[in-house]
Amino acid sequence: MTSVLLAERPSGVLAVGAHPDDVEIGCGGTLLRLAARYPGLPVTVVVFTGSAERHAESRVACDLFLPGCEVTLHTFGLPDGRLPAHWGEVKQRLEDVAAGLELDLILAPSSYDAHQDHRLLAELLPTVWRRHLTLGYEIPKYDGDFGRPNVYVPMSEEIARTKVELLSKAYQSQIDRDWWDEETFLGLARLRGMECRSPYAEAFTTNKVTLTW
Repeated sequence: MTSVLLAERPSGVLAVGAHPDDVEIGCGGTLLRLAARYPGLPVTVVVFTGSAERHAESRVACDLFLPGCEVTLHTFGLPDGRLPAHWGEVKQRLEDVAAGLELDLILAPSSYDAHQDHRLLAELLPTVWRRHLTLGYEIPKYDGDFGRPNVYVPMSEEIARTKVELLSKAYQSQIDRDWWDEETFLGLARLRGMECRSPYAEAFTTNKVTLTW
């Protein structure tokens, strides 16, 4: 296991989700750690589907998961489950967001994700941001589509439990789902923590990394 220290403050972070709550489920702990380490960090969050009610939840989540950061939230109302049919618009929206945006890190769905909306974003992001570090987060779901992660962000028990608490606080519309509970989120985080010798962790995949010094 090799540990890498991010020695420099990122110029900015982009977090992309197909649906409201994707970002926070996939990398909420990472966002909490970034917010604590880099006060005032510019973070852009993009959500492609959802109703006005769900977008309001995303705004609440930005405040909860990124306290003290300079957050810009973009929400689009494309149809849930139909993003591949809107390929051109999704690509254009990403390019519009990219215009003039400075960033060093992208958090987005993994290319292993079985959900068609997630998978399309994973496919398109490298065509817009070709030289940026992109980490693909994982989301538990019925499909059982977990890949083999190769990047880990360790979390303390406090951060892991705070993530779970904030998820339910922000996304009240989702708490009655049969998979939405503490055991699901903490169970996955504990397994990923075991894989990197940490109490808890979030895991990611990345396809290409360039080392510079």
